[in-house]
Amino acid sequence: MPEVQEHSSGDTAKPRLSVTVFSDYICPFCYVGDARLDKLRDDYELDVNWCFFEIHPDNPAEGKPVEELGYPPEQWKRMMANLEQMARSDGLALAPRTFTTNSHSALLLAEATRSLAPQAFDDLHKRLFEAYFAERQNIGDRDVLRKIAAECEIPDDVVEKAWSDPDYEVRLRDQCVRAARMGVQGVPAYLFGRYMVSGAVPAETLVRAAEYVLNEESNEGDET
Repeated sequence: MPEVQEHSSGDTAKPRLSVTVFSDYICPFCYVGDARLDKLRDDYELDVNWCFFEIHPDNPAEGKPVEELGYPPEQWKRMMANLEQMARSDGLALAPRTFTTNSHSALLLAEATRSLAPQAFDDLHKRLFEAYFAERQNIGDRDVLRKIAAECEIPDDVVEKAWSDPDYEVRLRDQCVRAARMGVQGVPAYLFGRYMVSGAVPAETLVRAAEYVLNEESNEGDET
């Protein structure tokens, strides 16, 4: 049966829910999806396994105009209108998108922080999204990333190790291989047990997926 997390001070116990999330910090729909995933924390003790999936590895770290991504103008206009509507509905700040960048250094920093300074990971995770989408900072620039890391009280040696220790490069490659093996073609993607949910779906869809997989686990436990 699903593990139930006991709370002190009379709080109602919450079931523990594990989910693997494929995401990238320069994906606007991951920004929205992250906020929607957080809504599950009201009802579950959420354990998230982040699998970083670099969507534009060929982008230069100095950034480039979004026009160079190659989307037809009308398609881009529709995508941005949809994104703006979702951001408003979820109370997220969203600056006009004028440039894109390379997320590789940010993903390495997140991976190293998760390993070496886990207490700071959640703050870094949120700040990377906010810096890029709400403040138009270039998170491909390592000087920008150093400032963000300092805001999150991540030790300097962790920051430098993120970019010098080849182990973190290996981890990112392994995560991309895992995504490919599981058929992940875009982000965000959420893996609940054996079930994949793709895209910036409504929070209600994530809730239904969580309920489904926990009910299935409970039924399997009753049969054993």
